[in-house]
Amino acid sequence: RSLLGKVVTKDKIDEAREFSAAHLAEMMLLTKKQCLAKFYELPIRLIMTFLYPGWQYILDKYDGKLPIRIKALPEGTVLPQKNVLFTVENTDPKCFWLTNYLETLLVQVWYPITVASSSRAQKEVIAKYLLETSDNIKELPFKLYDIGFRGSNSVEAAGIGGMAHLVNFQVSDNTAGILTARKYYKCPMAGFSAPSSEHSTIITWKKSGEKDAFKNILTQFPTGTVGCVSDSYNIWNACENIMGKELKSLIQSRDGTLFVRPDSGDPSEVVSKVIHLLGEAFGTTINKKGYKMLPPYIRVIQGDGIDIDTIKQILDRLTKEGWSTGNLAFGSGGGLLQKLNRDTLKFAYKCSAVIVDDENVNVFKQPIGDPGKKSKKGRLTLEYSQKDGYKTIEEGRGDSKK
Repeated sequence: RSLLGKVVTKDKIDEAREFSAAHLAEMMLLTKKQCLAKFYELPIRLIMTFLYPGWQYILDKYDGKLPIRIKALPEGTVLPQKNVLFTVENTDPKCFWLTNYLETLLVQVWYPITVASSSRAQKEVIAKYLLETSDNIKELPFKLYDIGFRGSNSVEAAGIGGMAHLVNFQVSDNTAGILTARKYYKCPMAGFSAPSSEHSTIITWKKSGEKDAFKNILTQFPTGTVGCVSDSYNIWNACENIMGKELKSLIQSRDGTLFVRPDSGDPSEVVSKVIHLLGEAFGTTINKKGYKMLPPYIRVIQGDGIDIDTIKQILDRLTKEGWSTGNLAFGSGGGLLQKLNRDTLKFAYKCSAVIVDDENVNVFKQPIGDPGKKSKKGRLTLEYSQKDGYKTIEEGRGDSKK
């Protein structure tokens, strides 16, 4: 929406010209009133910093359409870090400045790519343990819920990050992500969920009414999957006595699965103890891989403190204790959508090639204090072979069509 079609107009040029003149260096020591008073007295060099003639040229010659060419990988491509993901070239020598001007906007692709990559890495961990401890992995797409909407920076960020997660999983409570996928990708329903309690729907029954609160959600939803947060007071009592004894027959008779949700304490320790208590209360079976399974009507979901590290810790512990990963699902909020930044996967947008006096010049940076920040040089292409996989070819030595 920011680059296609007529994006440069006279009104936008005039607005940006005025903004830039008032914003730049010599005005910093003036009050807002003085800035406005002095705007039309500014020296021409400050006015020209906005590059008014360049934008007017684009408006006049191209009717406001940007003279650039962008080549990019297909969405969803999986490849190693430190490869070129897209290139941007200006198609008019008079607009040489335009490619770098677009950096701030285009480099923001770091966020959905990083979320999708992190989500995929967590999927790989869960898949590894499922393959080792479960009879099948058909439940893999339903093992990691996105519960990160409320912790996002904005509705838009929740939408973009939540949609990126849905590349890998089919469960989400992040409605912004689901609706973003519907709006921009015409996906009727990208993520599924189930009725679930949260602390306010339990504690409003008071401590003495915790059993009735649990019973209420089980009877309101007598079939299908349902989730019940169980740590409002004493998670051990909730598992061993309330669910394991007082509501046991109700849980067993339901046509569906109850997910017991602990939400505090050390994740690996709490999950381990919860599953052990439920196993003692409801019994277990041994699957074909030799690991313990709870009855199909009861499972555990851990949504507190979840990221790739805690997932590994929890599943490693359960595996050593003889439990199948099939007993457990996860929910992730901040660990999925917030605990990352542009440097997580080292995203950068750099000038790599210019033409000066009809000569191709390879350009790059190589800071003496940080070799890791050396940038790629020359015209870049991304090429694939069975032997090497994806590889970035520098200095114009690759296939220009790629």
